[in-house]
Amino acid sequence: MPRIRVLKSVGGLTFSWRRGQVVDVDDATAAAWADGVRAVLVEEPKAPARTEKAAARSRGGGRSRRTETRAEE
Repeated sequence: MPRIRVLKSVGGLTFSWRRGQVVDVDDATAAAWADGVRAVLVEEPKAPARTEKAAARSRGGGRSRRTETRAEE
């Protein structure tokens, strides 16, 4: 199903699209609306290559367990 990005806000009896909104539409609607003035076709993004991220290193500033400061009686 094609996707279009709306360039000008438009509304009808059964729909309302605002500028910048990406909408899934059927082929005929995409061909009619994606004229470069009212809307443009949105390319389907290809699956990004998965990259591994390094684990965040602790800087030692976190909370640690409190030591007992009261004398036991």
